[in-house]
Amino acid sequence: MKLDKDTIEKKLLQFPDWDYYDNAIHSEFEFDNFKDCFSAMSRIAFECEALNHHPNWSNSYNILKISISTHSAKGVTLKDFELAEAIETIVEVED
Repeated sequence: MKLDKDTIEKKLLQFPDWDYYDNAIHSEFEFDNFKDCFSAMSRIAFECEALNHHPNWSNSYNILKISISTHSAKGVTLKDFELAEAIETIVEVED
């Protein structure tokens, strides 16, 4: 179920590295080098498969940009925050 803007803004208080715009939650992560960035992306990919939920993302050398929304709900759902939390855990391990 699509979350309303107030609910999304409240949930984002737990995710300081994430912003809400364009009907999705977004974050950007910087790594030491391409290898570390790609390693995190690989680990995130396995989590995405496990959750059956996939982000829109792009990588340029050591920068990973991620955008998450639930296409079937045409907006942000709890599933998006579940994936964001998994991504945060993976990225913290990479640090």
